[in-house]
Amino acid sequence: MAEVLITFKIMPAEADANIDSIEDAIKKIKAAKLNKIEKEPIAFGLVALKPSFIANDEGGAADKIEKELKEIAGVGSAEVIEVTRLL
Repeated sequence: MAEVLITFKIMPAEADANIDSIEDAIKKIKAAKLNKIEKEPIAFGLVALKPSFIANDEGGAADKIEKELKEIAGVGSAEVIEVTRLL
């Protein structure tokens, strides 16, 4: 079965949310293998996290990861921004 790289954009619930604790929680996601996490400055000290995961190309993989991401304390929103099939 092929694999896909799924990238998310995670916005904190508040501007002063602890990004490091959110990042640590992302590293513990069990639905897929973490590839990397990038930080994207937005404005006025607000930082979005852009984690990417490698998962099997099966239906619902992105939904499982998104569900776990949204359960992390301090996460305001999590959305898929890119899905790429790996060779």
